[in-house]
Amino acid sequence: MIVIGLSAVYAGTTYQVGTLTSMGAGFFPVAIGALLALVGVLIAIQAKDLPAPDPHPGNHSRLPDLRGSVCIIGGTVAFVVLGKHGGLLPATFAIVFISALGDRSNTLLRAVSLSVTMCVIALVVFSWALKLQLPPLAWG
Repeated sequence: MIVIGLSAVYAGTTYQVGTLTSMGAGFFPVAIGALLALVGVLIAIQAKDLPAPDPHPGNHSRLPDLRGSVCIIGGTVAFVVLGKHGGLLPATFAIVFISALGDRSNTLLRAVSLSVTMCVIALVVFSWALKLQLPPLAWG
């Protein structure tokens, strides 16, 4: 993360960075790269305090739990498909609902309520405030 962040900072400085009141094309890559490098440093500092993993754990042949990864990837695919054919609201509902199912502690009621809440927020922010060109509902 540190290397990628510093690379983004270096690449961003080849453009005009500007100031906070007059941002140039390089401002965003420099800012995000610096934040990414900072997070990498914080992770490295925190990781040195963690105990070493047990070289002989009790669970030798356990497969990794892929539920979260599959749900997040599935939610993203559903967002792309439904965003193109159904609009912002169905796509937002699908990505939040499917991704929320990746957490084993979530219930269906929680996933639905989170999805509906995010649909309302997406409608207010993206459709009304930012006037995003993705229609709230579309057919085909």
